[in-house]
Amino acid sequence: MGSSVGLLDGAQCALGESPLWDPATARLWWVDAARHRIHSADADGTATAAWDMPSAPGSIGLMQDGLVVALADGFHRFDPATGALAEVARPAIGEGPIRLNDGKADRQGRFFCGTILMAESGPDGSLWRLDADGTATCVERGFRLANALCFSPAGDRLYLADSLQGVVRSYPYDGETGALGAWTPLVDCRDHGSAPDGATVDAEGNIWIALVQAQALLRVAPDGRALDRIDMPMPYPSCPAFGGPALDTLYVTSIADSGHRLKSDHPDAGRIAVVSGLDTIGIAEARCLGGLHAEAAV
Repeated sequence: MGSSVGLLDGAQCALGESPLWDPATARLWWVDAARHRIHSADADGTATAAWDMPSAPGSIGLMQDGLVVALADGFHRFDPATGALAEVARPAIGEGPIRLNDGKADRQGRFFCGTILMAESGPDGSLWRLDADGTATCVERGFRLANALCFSPAGDRLYLADSLQGVVRSYPYDGETGALGAWTPLVDCRDHGSAPDGATVDAEGNIWIALVQAQALLRVAPDGRALDRIDMPMPYPSCPAFGGPALDTLYVTSIADSGHRLKSDHPDAGRIAVVSGLDTIGIAEARCLGGLHAEAAV
């Protein structure tokens, strides 16, 4: 590939995650989970905005009139125009040092989100599906650190990893019912020098995985073959997302201080990398929840 890698102007995060491009407004969204903040910027990072949250936002998804936000213990809808936050669902993720983490919408607009266990022991991690009626359903258990969540272009595969196990899993997925089948291993990122963090797919169905410990992105074919590797200019890349007007730019968040295992004093730690000149484009993310009315304001 004849790609080039730079850095986005704008906010520098402690724990940058969940980049998300909104084609309707031509803006990039992302979260700083450690500082409890949601960020937004235009394509080149010059027009920025930020909103404080009451707890750690693990991930976000697009809605018709705002965002769905996975805060530490529940799903909320957020209106950036007013700053209003309203609870949608509070799933039973367990007590103690556990919170909602990586999330992504399926092609029908359901929002999926896994948990992170921030201790050596505690409740089992879980994967939750948030439906348009506000119902949150557990669809998988047994995780310590759910990451790399994304869907194939056709929406018939769900990809997910437990970062502490290192393997990105591929699940058959029924877009009509929201049900998962039995998973098979796609790629073991430990063979590439890292645990997997966030991931996205391109229009050809390849999976782009943040190799958080190896300071790189890995592009993997749907059959698990490693195709390309792109080094990042900052440590601890955490999650990629395609954006820009033509969906041909890859934005990659990063970590300066996770508050747990990962910390760097590199001057560009926590910034967003911008990868251009790729030989592929991304897919616009679906909008979640339709016209769901969230009743409980917080």
